[in-house]
Amino acid sequence: MKILLIEDEESLAKDVIQYLSEKQYLCEIAKDFDSASEKILNYEYDCILLDLMLPGGSGLDLLQLLKNEGKQEGVIIISAKNSLEDKVKGLNLGADDYLAKPFHQAELAARIESLIRRSHFDSQNVKTFENLKIDFLAKKVQVDEIEVVLTKKEYDLLLFFIGNRNRVLSKSALAEHLSGDFADMFDSHDFVYAHVKNLKRKLKDAGCSEMIKTIYGTGYKWEA
Repeated sequence: MKILLIEDEESLAKDVIQYLSEKQYLCEIAKDFDSASEKILNYEYDCILLDLMLPGGSGLDLLQLLKNEGKQEGVIIISAKNSLEDKVKGLNLGADDYLAKPFHQAELAARIESLIRRSHFDSQNVKTFENLKIDFLAKKVQVDEIEVVLTKKEYDLLLFFIGNRNRVLSKSALAEHLSGDFADMFDSHDFVYAHVKNLKRKLKDAGCSEMIKTIYGTGYKWEA
């Protein structure tokens, strides 16, 4: 799962990134309005953590940008501005949650997990497809009640496929999801093929039906 933190307070940003990275999230940061706008326009995220007070502009304007562009990212406002007016404006512009500073990292992580489950997995903690079961809280994958051991990237791929089921995902979209904006630096997306191949093999070896379909010349699609 990929997170964008839009925050100019360096010490707070460092702590949040470190904590979420330990929770196995892929984290990117934007420290001002312009860099945040660029990332929002060019990349996709599972969740955006948004400060309202930014150098060069307002976080509320970024919410308006997300709305104008038809972007579907979940947004949690994290701001020292705790007035009712700002909270209402943010929620009306499409934010999903509001967390006032200072906050506990564990509460932030819980709200991120809740938002992602709500937006991608119909608020369920456990999702099943035939004999495949994914426990999102435990981050555990089972086939016929036997655990399938996946790497972090394989697990992220699985969740990305499930969250976008029945949609064709290009290799570039998968590369961006796995590597963030670093994906632009790769000459090819062979590493995506390798991760998808390994994920498909592990699920098949465990006795799972083939749900990840290769769409030749385009990408992959989860069909279940």
